[in-house]
Amino acid sequence: MPGKGDAPVLPGARAVARHVRISPMKARRVVNLVRGLPAKEALTVLQFAPQAASEQVYKVLASAIANAENNERLDPDALLVSEAFVDEGPTMKRFQPRAQGRAYRIRKRTCHITVAVEAVAPAAPRKAAKKTAPAKQAAPAEAQSNTEGAE
Repeated sequence: MPGKGDAPVLPGARAVARHVRISPMKARRVVNLVRGLPAKEALTVLQFAPQAASEQVYKVLASAIANAENNERLDPDALLVSEAFVDEGPTMKRFQPRAQGRAYRIRKRTCHITVAVEAVAPAAPRKAAKKTAPAKQAAPAEAQSNTEGAE
């Protein structure tokens, strides 16, 4: 997969759902929730999100994870949602009859949902740093030597 510019290309995969029958603005609200999250955490967020679009975004994200696992042989636990965006699809135009022979246009909007995941190194568990007493004593000694040189 060619990268943009000279940036190193990280291994990853993507999935696209086209002609999804939901408004792009409503889908963007959901996609913004998961952009930049680890893939497993993003699935959990989408599973419990109350928006109707979360089901469609969940399916696309699950597909991207499956693509990375099966096609690229990547560990699903080490995936991050690197890109997630929604484009506007074709709009279906319908008409609603109104009073006195008029007709109002109804726009049934569709969108294209794209989610890309990339592999990142799994974060090692952090250990508490040990504080040593000599390091604390060295700092005031350096401060004294700096003040003596200023005189």
